[in-house]
Amino acid sequence: MSGRDVLTEFRKLPPVTRTLLASTAIVTLSCIAQITSRYWVVYTYGLAFQKLQIWRLYTSFFLARGYAVFVPTDLRASRMMDQLESGPHGPYARRSADLAWQLFVANILILILSTPVGRGSFFHPFLLCIAYMSSALAPPGAQTSLFGLVTLPLIYLPYVMLGTDLLTGGPDAVVVALPGAVVGHMWWWSVWGSAAGGAGGVLEPWSGAPMWMKKYMGEVYPLRRADGAPGANIGRGVTIVPPGVARNLLLNPYPEVLPRT
Repeated sequence: MSGRDVLTEFRKLPPVTRTLLASTAIVTLSCIAQITSRYWVVYTYGLAFQKLQIWRLYTSFFLARGYAVFVPTDLRASRMMDQLESGPHGPYARRSADLAWQLFVANILILILSTPVGRGSFFHPFLLCIAYMSSALAPPGAQTSLFGLVTLPLIYLPYVMLGTDLLTGGPDAVVVALPGAVVGHMWWWSVWGSAAGGAGGVLEPWSGAPMWMKKYMGEVYPLRRADGAPGANIGRGVTIVPPGVARNLLLNPYPEVLPRT
């Protein structure tokens, strides 16, 4: 596959998925290639807030541990995000602004819950949060492949990821990743309530993105009823007339009624 083909496939991705994939590639690969030092992208409270190096609040979510980890995890994250954001039945299809806004709030909670752990990178809990949402909102019976060797129900993916962390990094790795699972569950329960298409959670009425974000992402659509017909205030009560006719009506509001021929 040529570079042009890769770029074409990249442009096909929905906006939030494309942004997260590009951010992870730029931050992680720049550190691997030693273009940028990890010191400048990890999070510490003093540098982020006291020294006003606020970019660390963003870059610390996209720093993977190494090239061998970056490639499979970044592809897995983009696939899970694409499942959330794309397709006719994706829970956030044509709602990229809502997804971006809810991810922003989720990342704030991950940062707060991860503060006692004292780690400077939040990539792994962020990945686990996305995995929890993707598995919780997947269609019933959805399957996923683990390293191309084992197929298991997608609903178990977050727990398999935690188990893998326990085997490879011990309890400390689980503690680092656990805030992502907690925030993912809070996100699913508070916004969706149960599964995709359910009645919604307690915060669902307030979970939408601000209007400025929806306008920026081009997601301000005309209101329509569930059957696809125009809404109550769409397409009614407005008559469009040519400019010449409008001028004549202004000059003579009571025109002569022509007889029928």
